[in-house]
Amino acid sequence: MEIRRFLEEAGQYRFHAVFLNPGWVDLARKELPGGIKLGSVVGFPLGASTMKTKVYAAEDLIARGCDEIDMVMNIGRMKSGDHKYVGRDIKGVVAAAQGRPVKVIIETCLLTDDEKIAAARIIQESGALFVKTSTGFSRDGARIEDVKRLRAAVGPDFGIKASGGIRDCAETLKFIAAGANRIGTSAGAAIMEEFLKRSAENTLR
Repeated sequence: MEIRRFLEEAGQYRFHAVFLNPGWVDLARKELPGGIKLGSVVGFPLGASTMKTKVYAAEDLIARGCDEIDMVMNIGRMKSGDHKYVGRDIKGVVAAAQGRPVKVIIETCLLTDDEKIAAARIIQESGALFVKTSTGFSRDGARIEDVKRLRAAVGPDFGIKASGGIRDCAETLKFIAAGANRIGTSAGAAIMEEFLKRSAENTLR
């Protein structure tokens, strides 16, 4: 099964965390190798669920053993300028997570530069620990310039997760250099294989 192979790869390369759709959380909790965090998603991929729905989803995932939550910001409310709603939405999930890290996906490709900055600051003020670039389901994924912009907005200590379309080692390193301190990718095993190959070649030189 593809999910089991994914969990095995996480153990092989000692990734920080794995993120799966909620329907796979129970299986992952049983079979995920020790020492690796388990995460799942709330409001994915559109962010348009009601506040109560997002809170219930977060509570359910925590009860099932999730260590981290990635939620999608209410993008429509953000685009309409309803920043208070966006903040309350995030605060509700943060409270439901009971101290576990919450990362908020803002879907950068759908926002203006000013909206990206505003969203990052709302997230920071609402108790979440990371701003995340993308779901990977919209028209574009992570971009270097957006990570740099977000880092400038939130300062040096807040979390930034670059996610969406990151497929190789060189690109991963560029995002880290731009300010990302977490990478979200479905190509983690391939990236690590490339990184280890590069490291071995550099050692032999």
